[in-house]
Amino acid sequence: MVAGIVAGRLALVTGAGSGIGRAACQVLSREGATVIAADKNYEAALETIKTHTALASGANAVGDHSAMELDVGDSKSVQNLLDVVMKQYKAPATIVVNSAGITRDNWMLKMSEADFDSVININLKGTFLVMQVFARAMAVASLPGSIINISSITGKYGNIGQTNYTASKAGVVAMTQSAAKELGKSNIRVNVILPGFVKTPMVETVPDKVVQGMLKLVPLARMGEPSEVAEVITFLASDKSSFVTGATIDVTGGF
Repeated sequence: MVAGIVAGRLALVTGAGSGIGRAACQVLSREGATVIAADKNYEAALETIKTHTALASGANAVGDHSAMELDVGDSKSVQNLLDVVMKQYKAPATIVVNSAGITRDNWMLKMSEADFDSVININLKGTFLVMQVFARAMAVASLPGSIINISSITGKYGNIGQTNYTASKAGVVAMTQSAAKELGKSNIRVNVILPGFVKTPMVETVPDKVVQGMLKLVPLARMGEPSEVAEVITFLASDKSSFVTGATIDVTGGF
């Protein structure tokens, strides 16, 4: 038996090809979970599985880790993923981490309708679709579970050039709280994390001058590491947080 706080559980992580999603795969696997790394970029998801020691070591209690292609904004893609998971593992994932997200930044007065729609489609609707399909499967199988959604601190305070992104991330918070109320009777917990400025590919596109300005607002005076968010994800996935649902947790260095 693999030791760890989520030993023997099957975990699905979306957006697993990079950043917080990739780190979540690493920490969850280190703590004994079998990980399904899902990403629109299948090669990046495969890279997550292949090149990280906790994952590359192979089978855990439930079976081998795997990489799968997923477009979270497409309901057929999400349903197909569940079908593949059920066929391969004979059970749904009982840990679901919704980490897939995109940005299409621009000033509100210049933002295209297409850029608004695409961000809402992936960040908000995508989280909804994955949550709906996998929570239903857990409920049908009478399996307790934990869903961890990734929002952003900008969803609470707003951010220049991100009216679409902040709207999507604020929506994820409200949706999480509603889902927690609905799914409690099925013993499925739903929580949301609001990361601050974390060293991810998404943040790397931000100009250095802007980053330095933001760091002045962080009491710990540094950017976060994806692994620091992943540790909180894993806590919420485990029985150590068994009475925590509908919670919003800031992981921001005090921003």
